[in-house]
Amino acid sequence: MKILLTIFCVAFLASAKTSGQETKIISDCTVNFDVAVQDTKGDMAASKAMTGTTKVVYIKGTRSRSDLETPNFKQTMIYDSKEDSTIILRELGNTKYISYLDGNQRREKNKKYEGIKFTKTNEKKTILGYECNKVIATLTDGSTYDVFYTTAIIPSTTEYEYQFKDLAGFVLEYQAEFAQGKTKVTFTASKISLVPVPVAKFDVPKTGYRVL
Repeated sequence: MKILLTIFCVAFLASAKTSGQETKIISDCTVNFDVAVQDTKGDMAASKAMTGTTKVVYIKGTRSRSDLETPNFKQTMIYDSKEDSTIILRELGNTKYISYLDGNQRREKNKKYEGIKFTKTNEKKTILGYECNKVIATLTDGSTYDVFYTTAIIPSTTEYEYQFKDLAGFVLEYQAEFAQGKTKVTFTASKISLVPVPVAKFDVPKTGYRVL
């Protein structure tokens, strides 16, 4: 009896430990990112252009939407992994543009991320209660940037950000360059909501946009 009880306890603890390490797939969420300018290489105009920038990512099943808004420019990217299609909406002043990309065109647009390598480090940080691992992303042109991602959750569509599609987790902080590399900024998740995303978020306007 004691032997059976011991075996049961060991099995129970092992099961509990395993379940605690399981990754939770998130199929409905909204993530807000704070955007901080890190380096402008002396280009104050570039820094001013990025000040006040916001980013919001929406995940719903096989679809994702990313809204990037600066004081002078707004871009929305709607991606459907099931259809392998992307719609890009841009607003520059009073001028609005829309682009439709198929899978091949999307891959061509993100060609600079092909062959990206992620080098593990021992550094970790906690973002919104999630322990995140730091990796260094290296592009084929030699440029590098830091990425922090958590393995506790993973989005239902892993290509919500093309450059992170091969990371087994959810990226909650990363660096990016703008203005032809003159400005480096850091995106850090500041809020995650698991409230279901309205389907209307993925509606595409029928009029008011010039097709590019």
